[in-house]
Formats: sequence, structure tokens, C-alpha cells
Amino acid sequence: MRVKAIVLAGGQGTRLGALTIKRAKPAVPFAGKYRIIDFTLSNCVNSNIFDVLILTQYRPHSLNDHIGKGRPWDLDRTFTGGVQLLQPYKGIRDTDWYAGTADAVAQNLNFVRHGHPEYVLILSGDHIYEMDYDMLIQFHRENEADVTVCTIRVPLDEASRFGILDVDDDYRVKAFVEKPKNPPGNLASMGVYVFDYEVLERSMREDQADPNSPKDFGKSVVPHLLEQGASIFAYPYGGYWIDVGTVDAYWEAHMDLLETPPSLNLNDRTWVIHTRSEERPPVRLEQGANLRNSLISDGVVIGEGAIVERSVLSPGVYIGPGAVVRESVIFNDSYIEAGAVVERCIMDKIVVVGSNARVGSISSVGDFNIASIGKNSHIPAGFTVGAGSMLGTDLTVDDFAAFAETKIVPNGTHLGFAMRK
Repeated sequence: MRVKAIVLAGGQGTRLGALTIKRAKPAVPFAGKYRIIDFTLSNCVNSNIFDVLILTQYRPHSLNDHIGKGRPWDLDRTFTGGVQLLQPYKGIRDTDWYAGTADAVAQNLNFVRHGHPEYVLILSGDHIYEMDYDMLIQFHRENEADVTVCTIRVPLDEASRFGILDVDDDYRVKAFVEKPKNPPGNLASMGVYVFDYEVLERSMREDQADPNSPKDFGKSVVPHLLEQGASIFAYPYGGYWIDVGTVDAYWEAHMDLLETPPSLNLNDRTWVIHTRSEERPPVRLEQGANLRNSLISDGVVIGEGAIVERSVLSPGVYIGPGAVVRESVIFNDSYIEAGAVVERCIMDKIVVVGSNARVGSISSVGDFNIASIGKNSHIPAGFTVGAGSMLGTDLTVDDFAAFAETKIVPNGTHLGFAMRK
């Protein structure tokens, strides 16, 4: 059985704000030591799928550096598949930035065809979940399906964000509608598909030939196949899955990891999440440091009398004496100086929070109001950055001049986005 996986990893992730100014969504750090794409890649190798194409587009450099030749995932192979990273390119035929998920696959069909796969997995590189794709493919084969769509039940009030399916008692798909305003149900597509290769190639040709097609699996390819009478089945997935496409969803996924028991067990040695790790020294806790219900990565230093509660600290983070961090996600090498308070905040790499500054708040009722701070920004000492604020990358003390009199950046402020790209 020859299976090729295609990971769609070109997402710009604009709803993640400052976190995706300098990187693609799949390259965003997650759970301290990982990147979002690590979960999809680990699912592949844990399912014995070692022939993987990664289709990148928006700001791919961080993703390319992270994946390299694929060694941490045992994908540094030459004759038996391995990993390839492909970007839009100029050739004899006109090509351009991918118009949609199906267009991305269609433009790379020659690479998909290589090795003569029987089945092709279409995967998203920006979801957090653990799935044995081998069971999915067995379901596809047993039902003699042309296409299988992975599905999960979602709250009805969120169903308009997803493709919604109607199925019979045997999970054969009767109807599929992409992101309906008034959802007829809550069985949602996860954006994970299995295609017979011949069906995929034919549908790509037909979709490319239609000038009015949105070139998207959910919007055009699957509905068109259904109209043609193709055999399409829904695979019911019952595990943890989340699309971390918004600041709130990204923060909530981290809080899920801190539940008892956690929604996703990162300690399961039968399903290891692989990643490229840095060499860092052990964690250092100084006298009186108070650490509660948190994930702490290598190289973290928590200073004397500091408090860390329900937070995720990435490698190299420094928490100064008497500082407080609550319900926050702090990326690599950020520096929170003495006496600072950080609450409900997502902080990118190499951010400095000045002494006695305050960022975010957990006092809001009925809304997460997560603050977020872009890479390499510096919050001046003594300043307050309100809940729900979104600060861009590379901000210096001078960028806060408009707030110098009160030293208060009001709740919900967006700062630094118009100035920088």
C-alpha cells in the first residue's frame, strides 16, 4: 500500500495577529518546545507514512529552517520517500501563488505523482491533534471509497466556521456545504482527506479547467465529486482536535494542556510528538519561586519570589525576582523583569517586559481578552498594557511615546501594525 501525504502549510494566519507577522501559521511555536506543524508530521511518521510533501507559500523561511531535511521525524530519506518542501515557482507553464488548497495540490501534481501512490492524504499543517492515519486509510479501503473526509462533532454555534456534512447510517456522505450561514448540523470536516490517486488527479484536472472554481477542496472539489456520484465517506474522529487559527483558540489550546488530565497527552511514549530541539541548560528555580500547574521548557530561569501559574514557558525564558506570570504563553528567550505582572498574554520570542510593567489581565468576565506581543518588542518599565491589546514586532520604547504621560496602553489597543510589514 503506497501512501503519500500532502501537508498544506502555506497559511498566512492573519487572525493570529502579531504571531504570524514573521512566520507562517504552521511554524508558530506551540506547547513550549514544538511548532504547530510538528503534530501533523508526527502523525504521519507514527502512522508509518514516510513520503511527505509540504506545500509552503507565506513567509516559509522559519518553516524551512525548522524542518530542514526532516531528521527529527525520521524523514531524511532518499529512496523511500522522505520530506520535500515545495513553494510556488515560475516555469514553462504559468504558475502563481496558490489560489486555494486544491490549486496548491494541482500545481504540484507532478511531485504527487512521483512514486505512483495508491492513496493520497491531504492534511493541514496548522491543527493540533493526534491521529493514526493508518486506521483512516483502512476505513477508506474497507468502504471502497473514492474520497474519505475526516469529521468531528463541533458545537452548533461554531458550525458556520466549518464544512458541514450530512451522512447516512453507514457514514456515506449525502450532502456537503462549506461554512453555511445557517448550519443544518454539526458534523464538521476537519480538512483531512484521503483520495484514491486516480480520483485526485481527475478532480484536479476538472477543477483547474473551471474558471469559476475557487480551487478549494471544501468549496469546490468535494461538492463537485458528490454531484458526480462519487463514493464519499465520513470518517468519525473522536479525539482532541483544534484549529488554532485565532488568538483565543491558540491560548485556549494551551490551557487545555494544563488541565488534569490534559486534553492532549504529550507524555504518551506510544505516540511521540517529534520536533527539532535546541540544546539548553536545565531549568533553574531560585529561592522562593512559586510554580503551579505549568509547562516549563529547558533553559528557563524563574527568579527569587517569582510566581508562575497556569502558564507555558518556552526555552530560555527569564522571569525576574518578584515577577508574576498567570495564564500566559511565553515564547523563547523572552525576558520579564523584576516586579512585572503578565496575565492572559501570548508573548512572542525575545520580548522584554520592563520592571514593574503590567501586561494583560485575568479580571475580565465573559471574554478571554488575550493580550499578544510581537517578536523582539520592548515594553517600557512601569507601563501598563491593557487586556486584549495586540502589539506588533520590533517595538521600542519610542513607539510608546503617545502613552508616555499616563504610561497606560488602553485595553484592546493595536500598536505597531501600520508601521511595519
